[in-house]
Amino acid sequence: MIDHSFGFYGFAFFGIILARYFLVAGGTYLFFYSPLSQSFVNHNLRHWSPSWRSIQQDITLSVLSAGVFALAAAFIMTGYSWGITRLYSHPQQYGLCYLGVSYGAVLVLQDAYFYFTHRLFHHPSLFRWLHQGHHRSRYPTPWTSFAFDPLEAIVQSLFLVGIVFVLPLHFITLIAALTTMTIWAVLNHLGIDRLPSSFPHHWLGRWFIGPAHHSIHHRKYTVHYGLYFTFWDKLLGTQDPDYEQKFDERLTGKVDGV
Repeated sequence: MIDHSFGFYGFAFFGIILARYFLVAGGTYLFFYSPLSQSFVNHNLRHWSPSWRSIQQDITLSVLSAGVFALAAAFIMTGYSWGITRLYSHPQQYGLCYLGVSYGAVLVLQDAYFYFTHRLFHHPSLFRWLHQGHHRSRYPTPWTSFAFDPLEAIVQSLFLVGIVFVLPLHFITLIAALTTMTIWAVLNHLGIDRLPSSFPHHWLGRWFIGPAHHSIHHRKYTVHYGLYFTFWDKLLGTQDPDYEQKFDERLTGKVDGV
């Protein structure tokens, strides 16, 4: 692999991350929020149209977040070129099975890291500085998926920096984990009315976080802090006990709120 300067990596990854954001978030937004997407909307639920001002705020924060994550990526690649990370490029070095095992390990560890840091960000003394920007979107859209306050972006990027110094990871595994993070975050911010109403009752909806689960967090800050899995919310009592019931009540029109 050709070695480049820290500045080169920083600019290159800033462009890549920004392009990925506009491609994935923008494409998903156009697909699910265009007039042609009405067949995907659950019309039994009240639908909120996001304001352009809210979208602009999300995009601004996302551009700043792209800069933070680009610096983290530049640090990782510089560390790799110096031989001080545990990244490797030959799949057979740890065996093909390890690619899948390490991928799963990254998701589990990142989910735990995200849960505890996210919950910490909601402490009254920290929320204003670390997480308030993300919650300006009471009704999130795909544009909200990467809208971190700069300090929050730094904290979340530290996981990616740290994991490559601790766990042996092939570049394919790291890219797969980052791709999963991007797509999952976008899906989680689709809004409550964009997936089948049966999802919260399906076994996938019980153990994996989706838009209905996460949209409740944007209205009720004391619940649903996870990224991928509902495990930590259930274990530590931050799963809304009436999650499925409230969703059903909204589905039948009995309530308008969460």
